[in-house]
Amino acid sequence: MIREHSSEVMNTVRDEAFKRFASQGFPSRKVERYRYTDISALFAPNYGVNLNRLNIPVDPYEAFRCDVPNLSTSLYFVVNDAFYTNVQPLAHLPEGVIVGSLSAHVGETCCGFYNQLAGQANDAVTDLNTMLAQDGLFVYVPRNVKVDRAIQVINILKAPSLWAGEKALMVNRRVLIILEEGSEIKMLFCDHAADDRNFLTTQVIEAYVGNNASLDLYCLEETHAKNIRVSNVYIDQQHDSRVNHNIITLHNGITRNKLDLTLSGDGAECACYGCVIADKQQHVDNNTLITHRVPHCTSNELYKYVLDDKATGAFAGRVLVEHGAQKTISQMTNQNLTATREARMFTQPMLEIYADDVKCSHGSTVGQLNDAALFYMQQRGISQQEAKLLLQNAFINEVIDKMQLEPLRNRLHYLVEKRFRGELNKCSGCKLCK
Repeated sequence: MIREHSSEVMNTVRDEAFKRFASQGFPSRKVERYRYTDISALFAPNYGVNLNRLNIPVDPYEAFRCDVPNLSTSLYFVVNDAFYTNVQPLAHLPEGVIVGSLSAHVGETCCGFYNQLAGQANDAVTDLNTMLAQDGLFVYVPRNVKVDRAIQVINILKAPSLWAGEKALMVNRRVLIILEEGSEIKMLFCDHAADDRNFLTTQVIEAYVGNNASLDLYCLEETHAKNIRVSNVYIDQQHDSRVNHNIITLHNGITRNKLDLTLSGDGAECACYGCVIADKQQHVDNNTLITHRVPHCTSNELYKYVLDDKATGAFAGRVLVEHGAQKTISQMTNQNLTATREARMFTQPMLEIYADDVKCSHGSTVGQLNDAALFYMQQRGISQQEAKLLLQNAFINEVIDKMQLEPLRNRLHYLVEKRFRGELNKCSGCKLCK
């Protein structure tokens, strides 16, 4: 049934992925990269999987409504794991650029790319996704083509109409991005849920960035407390390429993001930014590995968390500088605020260096709001609650200000303030984030 509703290129790697997954099973917390999230517990419930591609009636514009400024993007929709073909984007793409269904377009253009990075990751969740994924998104930008208008992809979670009641749904989504030499594109992925039920999403993104190419990749999660998201991103950069990767978690249940980024060509640069706002009993775990394989490459990481109530956060970042990767420049920073004594933050920045001519630094902090600053603001007539909100806003805005996509940056300033005020779940038409 899986094979029947997918493509040959995706089917050819299923058996090998199944063998790897069967041999190791779900990772336990003894596995270093999964020590802060119990993956086995996340997959323990009996999830339904829509392998037979039952009809999912959804009006994406009805499911995706929010009273925020328009981003002026080329808008596409993915319902669960399937590219939604009933909506045509308002803007035309440059000649040769493809944004569409992975199973429909995967062929000669990308048969040498699909699962090449993910298949070498030795990651059980990635193998599970490879076993079960039937469709997803394919993005291809030919040589020297620049896509000026940002591509916005709305990932909508919704159960088939025949599934009555509260039956939980598992979604396995795949994304393949190929940028040839000298090409440029900006991608924004927004995760939303159109049903108030339990969802578990596995997502694997593979991105190949050619010589002198540029990729801006933004991932924004605004789902609800019943949503579990396990996302693995694999990026390979060639000579003089540039990658800007941003992950923003505003509303969620349990989130586990993994980023594996390899600098394979000299002169490559990457900037990886993340911001997390969590409260109640939400859990957000970001795990990154940046590998410098060749000389003269630069990486910069900045992740910030604000945790309230009994929320739990985790950041484990590792920079690996291999033999011969001289003149590497790398900086990793993780800064965190815990607003209550019950909130928990686990942070583990790591450097592993096998070259002797490098400039690498790393550091992390975990603390609470400055009492002196709160007192100073209250002395000038600002309430304690408003002073706390202003300080939290200023703390998280350092990450947002680094984002290159200006319309998104402005929108996030607006969303973050609403999130801290508890108003984000009151957008017009939104009944999910309770």
